[in-house]
Amino acid sequence: MIRDRLRHNADAVAGQKEMNVLREYFPQCFLANGDFDIEAFKAALPEGTTLTDETSGFNWLGKNYARMLTNMDTTTLIRPDAEHNALPENKDSENVYISGDNLDALQHLVKSYSGRVKVIYIDPPYNTGSDGFVYNDKFNFTAEELARRLDVPVQRAERILSMTRRGSASHAAWLTFMLPRLSFARDLLTDDGVIFISIDDNEQANLKRLCDEVFGEQCFIGNVVRPTGQTTGQDSGGLGSSFDYMLVYSKNEEMELNGLELTEKDKLRFQNQDDTGYYAYDQLRKTGSNDKREDRPNMYYGIENPDGEILYPIAVAGYESRWRVERKTYDNLVKEDMILWKKTKRGDGEIWWPYVKYYLDGRTKRPSPLWMDLEGNKKAAREVRDLFGGKKVFDFPKPVDLLRRVVQIACEKDGSVILDFFGGSSTTAHAVMQKNSEDEGSRKYILVQLPELCKPDSEAAKAGYKTIDEIGMERIKRAARKIKEANPLFVGDLGFKHYILEEPKQDALLLMEKFDSMFDDSTTLTVDDFGVETVLRTWLVADGYGLTDDAEEVMLGDYKAYWKEDHLYLIYPDEQFTPGSLTALMDKYNGEPLSPHNIVIFGYSFSFTSREALQKNLRTLKDGNKTLTVNMDVRY
Repeated sequence: MIRDRLRHNADAVAGQKEMNVLREYFPQCFLANGDFDIEAFKAALPEGTTLTDETSGFNWLGKNYARMLTNMDTTTLIRPDAEHNALPENKDSENVYISGDNLDALQHLVKSYSGRVKVIYIDPPYNTGSDGFVYNDKFNFTAEELARRLDVPVQRAERILSMTRRGSASHAAWLTFMLPRLSFARDLLTDDGVIFISIDDNEQANLKRLCDEVFGEQCFIGNVVRPTGQTTGQDSGGLGSSFDYMLVYSKNEEMELNGLELTEKDKLRFQNQDDTGYYAYDQLRKTGSNDKREDRPNMYYGIENPDGEILYPIAVAGYESRWRVERKTYDNLVKEDMILWKKTKRGDGEIWWPYVKYYLDGRTKRPSPLWMDLEGNKKAAREVRDLFGGKKVFDFPKPVDLLRRVVQIACEKDGSVILDFFGGSSTTAHAVMQKNSEDEGSRKYILVQLPELCKPDSEAAKAGYKTIDEIGMERIKRAARKIKEANPLFVGDLGFKHYILEEPKQDALLLMEKFDSMFDDSTTLTVDDFGVETVLRTWLVADGYGLTDDAEEVMLGDYKAYWKEDHLYLIYPDEQFTPGSLTALMDKYNGEPLSPHNIVIFGYSFSFTSREALQKNLRTLKDGNKTLTVNMDVRY
């Protein structure tokens, strides 16, 4: 468990994750001594693949340190908030709120939710100098150790450590902070997933280059510009700032956003009518960029006009252009009466020219990168104040409508997971619940927020809130009540499970260091130092079962174990695991409907003698049933 992760972290280096991917997919490119054969790799690529030595050249102090962090594992445990989670509105909820550092949270989440998150929205610190951002690292590397891990001179290692420890708010510190978080975010996204990142001018350019590197330039969808509703910096002598931005990237370059409902102004375009309904039309010929034959050769072909003549997509300027669709799609459009022919002036005469019909019914529009129609931050502040009885408990929240639009254009309503690991005032959770109540969706959210202390003189502190995560959770509860009052018939999920990320106590860490599983038949380190539910939840997440699925209690004689699909968890001390418990366990594999392939043992609860007895019985069991696969996994 923790000791295992500490040992893993001791060997973590920058680039290890990438090398593991190469080993998985290109094992033939590694020599017996572990060296990577670049020539073998080139030979394994498809013929005609272009290789280049060009790089973005985007480097900064701390970049390799940040890359190393992506290969390290969290040493935190996941403690369930038992009282909160047992409440009727929360016990079956599939929404999650995590109190803790978001890097730790992401390291946990990637074990259970990798490839499962449809939308990520984050509003990270903007590093403006006034938003409180400082980089403070929890690791205690020496300069010599860091120099060895990163393969850099000691002097450079000292500069990196100085940046991470003094609470730097430099551009380099901010990028070092963001890189591992975005790397884990990419791992969490579904193949058609998308991430939205709010930012302002201060780090927008750096964030764009960082995202190009993490997600790929080809996966850049756009940069949403949103008016904040107020102009700042008007006394500076330069241009005031009235906007902030959202950089939008997809996991896969083929991903397409959902459309938005048409406004009444949009509908005015649909003035034509036939038996099917109202419609508008556009040229069948592609116009604008990428409109030449060579851009899409398969979309250059002849079609028959109403006079029986063959027409090709020739631009007014005389060059060979292309149609908007390939031939098969065009034929289907003809069958569906979606092609409109009109006489059009061309030179000194007229020619038949084709257009494609677009019907109003069911029509949506492609989202614009300029979101002028949403109210700014003043409305967002009012939304929070209204929920909290007029008190200003949070600075600079985002509007609910902004996140509702993100949810609307980026995911389907049934079962999509939305993650926000800079949870703040919980606008994302509010928007997800609101959207679900409007369209009877079943979207789920996961929010992460550091339990950052509220300033003593703040309205939040005066109202009794000690930390930001307390405000975020209270906002969700109040928003849920408001949504239910507005829509009493809504039966969707308005609760959430709460988990706290905790580092093991220092004395527990010292005992871990001393404990020798081969010789210690007893230890002063017990399950009480962690808590059974904490150990169990941490393991469930690590084994891919997530934060909302629970394990089933299983009695082995008088011993309580926990079962979840392919895993049986033994956490309580071995004093309770009697010979009768062992017999009961063996019986489970002899006819009863429980045969997990993995028996997971809390190493500090079971002595060496007990573990050996269990292992011996498992070997006997497998000898009697050659088709049985069962492994014993001891975790420390």
